[in-house]
Amino acid sequence: MKPENLLELQDVRTHFPLTKGTLFPRLTGHVKAVDGVTLDLKRGEVLGLVGESGCGKSTLGRTIIKLIRATSGQISLSHEAQGGVQMIFQDPYSSLNPRMTVFDTLAEPMLVNGFATRATVAVKVAELMHTVGLAPRFMRKYPHEFSGGQRQRIAIARALALKPRILIADEPVSALDVSIQAQILNLLASLRKRLGLSIIFISHDLSVIRHLSDRVAVMYLGKIVELGSTAEIFAKPQHPYTRALLSAIPLPDPDLERNRERVILAGDAPSPINPPSGCAFHPRCAYATFQCSQRQPVLARQGTSETRVACINL
Repeated sequence: MKPENLLELQDVRTHFPLTKGTLFPRLTGHVKAVDGVTLDLKRGEVLGLVGESGCGKSTLGRTIIKLIRATSGQISLSHEAQGGVQMIFQDPYSSLNPRMTVFDTLAEPMLVNGFATRATVAVKVAELMHTVGLAPRFMRKYPHEFSGGQRQRIAIARALALKPRILIADEPVSALDVSIQAQILNLLASLRKRLGLSIIFISHDLSVIRHLSDRVAVMYLGKIVELGSTAEIFAKPQHPYTRALLSAIPLPDPDLERNRERVILAGDAPSPINPPSGCAFHPRCAYATFQCSQRQPVLARQGTSETRVACINL
């Protein structure tokens, strides 16, 4: 493992078996949700993971945190990050136990894992609530008594309870109003600096990714197709899929929005049960050649750019 990395993934695959029959089920195939991802997370950085719904982003996040077992590949944590990975889920209401107060939600992991005692836990819960911008006087309330933004702050506090080095944020603002989204994003940016966190931020919203991330990994049908710095990818996207995603971001200037060229992808994303041969994107790519259907591209640097792209036509 490189010294600057907290997390490294090497050819990680997460396939879900498909069976047919009830009494004597037989294997008929696999859903290839994550299909050979190699990735790293550097100390103190925010890595944005972006792609269409169903591309495998959330499955990859759950595989890293071992909520789902990887089919193959290697997930390595540096010594300082061992045991220090937590997740923030998309829907704060469904991720919180409605029968537990905020105090119980935050106190339980600290007591079970030895981060607090019965004598100190109330003080530590109050500190956690203050850290995420909630008044400690609300610690005896239940999740349904809070707004969506407040519930997400509680979920963030729970993720911070065990002092993680890595946070995996799975669409943490997509269920919130736009004004509240900005507050939660600013909170995550502040926590990153104050606590020295490294974050994998999963989203389909490229505007959010651009605001928060240092690097961006673009995912398509279970694979990373482009990986590089946020500035470089937004300024000069190289993969045809990345260009299509970026062209869908609305521009605030109506004249620029009206006159710019938009990339329209043909058809829908293929099924992860039976992905296309060669490059998975070739059936929708305007630049595809016969070779694209025969050869699977490797994520590699192109020329002097630090960005890595999986495309044989570059």
